[in-house]
Amino acid sequence: MLESANASLRLQGLRSDGLQASLDQVRHRIWLLERSVSWRLTVPVRNVRALAAGRLPSGRTIAQVANHVAGIFQAEGAAGLGRRLARRVPLADHRWRRAKPIPGVTEPPVPDAVAATVQEAPVNPYEAPSLVERGFLSPSILIVAELSIPQCAKYRVWQKQELLERLGWSCQVIGWREIDHVMTGLQFCTEVIFYRVPGEPIVLSMIEEARRLGLDPWWEVDDLIFDEALYRENSNLKTLEPALRREVLAGIRLYREAMLSCRRTIASTSRLAQSMREAGIPTTCVVENALDAETLEVAATLRQVRSAILSSEADVRPVTIVYGSGTKTHDADFVVAAPAILLLLQRHPHLRLRIVGDLTIPEGFAAVAGRIEEIAGTNYRAYLGLLAEADIAIAPLEPTVFNDAKSNIKFQEAAILGMPSVVSPRQSFRDVVVQDSNGLLADTVQEWEAALERLILDPDLRQRLGAQALQDVMDRYAPERIAREQVAQLAGPLPEPVRKALRVVSANIFFTPQSFGGATIVAQELAARLNRADGVELCVFASRPALPGRPNSILRYTTDGITVFATNLSSSSDQVAQLDNPSMVAVFGQMLDAVRPDVVHAHSIQGFGASILRLCHERGIPYVVTLHDAWWLCDRQFMVRGDNRYCFQTRIDLRVCQNCLPAARHLNERMRIMTSILHRASLLLSPSESHRQLYLANGLDPSTVRVHRNGIRMPSKARTPRQPGSPLRFGFVGGNEPIKGFHLVRATFEALTQSNWELVLVDNTLNLGFRSIDVSAWTVQGKITVVPAYKQSELDDFFDRIDVLLFPSQWKESFGLSVREALARDVWVIATAGGGQAEDIDDGVNGRLIPLDGREHGLLEAVSELLLVPERLDRYNNPHTSALATYHRQADELLGVLRSVTDRLAQPSP
Repeated sequence: MLESANASLRLQGLRSDGLQASLDQVRHRIWLLERSVSWRLTVPVRNVRALAAGRLPSGRTIAQVANHVAGIFQAEGAAGLGRRLARRVPLADHRWRRAKPIPGVTEPPVPDAVAATVQEAPVNPYEAPSLVERGFLSPSILIVAELSIPQCAKYRVWQKQELLERLGWSCQVIGWREIDHVMTGLQFCTEVIFYRVPGEPIVLSMIEEARRLGLDPWWEVDDLIFDEALYRENSNLKTLEPALRREVLAGIRLYREAMLSCRRTIASTSRLAQSMREAGIPTTCVVENALDAETLEVAATLRQVRSAILSSEADVRPVTIVYGSGTKTHDADFVVAAPAILLLLQRHPHLRLRIVGDLTIPEGFAAVAGRIEEIAGTNYRAYLGLLAEADIAIAPLEPTVFNDAKSNIKFQEAAILGMPSVVSPRQSFRDVVVQDSNGLLADTVQEWEAALERLILDPDLRQRLGAQALQDVMDRYAPERIAREQVAQLAGPLPEPVRKALRVVSANIFFTPQSFGGATIVAQELAARLNRADGVELCVFASRPALPGRPNSILRYTTDGITVFATNLSSSSDQVAQLDNPSMVAVFGQMLDAVRPDVVHAHSIQGFGASILRLCHERGIPYVVTLHDAWWLCDRQFMVRGDNRYCFQTRIDLRVCQNCLPAARHLNERMRIMTSILHRASLLLSPSESHRQLYLANGLDPSTVRVHRNGIRMPSKARTPRQPGSPLRFGFVGGNEPIKGFHLVRATFEALTQSNWELVLVDNTLNLGFRSIDVSAWTVQGKITVVPAYKQSELDDFFDRIDVLLFPSQWKESFGLSVREALARDVWVIATAGGGQAEDIDDGVNGRLIPLDGREHGLLEAVSELLLVPERLDRYNNPHTSALATYHRQADELLGVLRSVTDRLAQPSP
């Protein structure tokens, strides 16, 4: 695969150059436009016209903006609205799935790549619950987190990820503002933790999405920030600027809303857990801040440095008290110990005070300012280094419930360095600090003064308390112990991997509820039957349309009992991404990690890119490809030139292709990628022998390319006999596509002089709410009816209303599904010769073969012949119906293929 990978790198270079050139061109045009005299002169006119039309100059409706502002005001109050305006936060409504269409506002167009015919769509399948059996997804935990506070992130996020991984869990961390990534991560995880996230609309939608996926989310926090009454007891609140204080208090409601939405919580202390239960949370567990690999590694080095310093300068070295403030919210806490510290600084000239982080030092300290060192907050390793240079650590806290809920991390950080601490007797400190054994507790000013002076004057006491604190903390907060005794309760023991069935991933560009073309119908029918087969577990990787209010992310949904992972696609105009798409490789890799398939079956994967199969090879996952078309050989997919004529190549000559696509610079790299991936497939399946021969002509091993005929749904009822003398009824199901011969159909029926006929045209887009076939300009003698695409369950009814199926495809089809559906229902077929569409037609017996020459003469002749003697079809029966394959037979054959592939892989090498 090295050659394929190198070709991919070169392709992406070409793609990057092309995208950058396009972007530069667009920017230049905008630059020229905005600097033109006409643009500047017409600004007032444009603004007035926009306002007159009820829009802002940006294009958004005034009503829409007013609704958004009102919604924010109602949800967040004036303070919230003010915060958004001050920060220039968009006033957009992020409440996914709650958003309603605004009258008069047109939704963005659906990308070309996902315009499709809706078939057999369940009610809102993208919004319905999507549950998977336990064990289907690999055990994994997603942490959706606030990551902007480094110390909180270290102890509550990165430490938890490390501890979960010690237990064998896969754990992914994503910042809660990365909406697309969070929504994708939710589709694959088996547990989710929301850490310190507010109840913003986007967060509530994430929690709602977690529930849709059958998850029971945790909400986690390490401060009492969800109870306003208790929070207001914190005097530090008074030290904040008024605007910041209002913002903090406004956030309490949001945190509480997020917490109550989750119903399960994780606390860092027992007192915090108690407050959560008092707020109405039924399930709460405590996971304390503890030690982790980084802390242990840094501390071990610093203890050696500290020991050397203390032993060499014991008699001359000054004594330093250190206080890690962190943020200005600790001003009131420092005041608890400040009077005692000031007295001691005045009493002991060799005493120093080091403050790390933001702190407002009381005015009385001005007289000793020369012995006070203020150091800005820094990274964790540097912070521990600053602690290690001191002698005594302090952790003063006001006597409030808010502080009782805080963790004892300042004691741990000092203890891990072998340093003694004096701490306030808040609950988490009382839980671990034993007076005069591993630390000192102090509450009043007198107690603080006495405790600190003992340590200042007694180096042996400092050494003894620090050594015992180190031992106690290493024992109580060791990663192995915290992981085993506390973290394990979040998700239980890691499930043992049990594989009871053949696990298959079926990849196809479209899947129910959006379908387009015969390949998708085949993929759906096979998936449904494999999913019901004994000993098989199946899921589907597909695309989805752009959904109002949903980000560009993977979406898991369930249809007819099948689990589907659907992703947005790049624009169809990005030709390189159609065959080599790094973003699709990334999401496909996530799906492989979560599902761990035994085998991947690829149908039509243009848009995903062929490189998703290279990823399978790299991971040792066998893959089988059904060659539904010529995409693997032809950049235009159907070997049709720009003039809609078949190119008639057999052995592909890239010089000919370059003439067809003169602007394409990627054809050589494309061929290298496609050839490499096809050669490494376990098996290639062709729907017909003629299509198989095309691929054999391009160098593939005949032993790896097998004919696997598509099945069809056989009729469930007898055909209604055609009424003698009635108009002859023709049907065309190819939409308005030239490749399907739509232009030939029009030319043929406009050339007819007879009127005893009806033409039924299927418009594949009517079910999407718009029309792609307009026959108002056709000049014909007969009747034309345009109908929506039929569902598979409506096959009998559709073919009952026609006598002849027209299939003038302008390329050698790999199969021709509608041809077989018609033949099975005794409908005469007129089709182009050559290709898979012709293999079940006995010319003159059950249909008529016409030349594949891009002209309407053959079709016109075949139609005219039937109009001359329409009675020949009055009691027509296809004598070759028994030769047609069914989906049941095709599914059985496919299952045998997939089992043989995995069995072959499981056999030991000779």
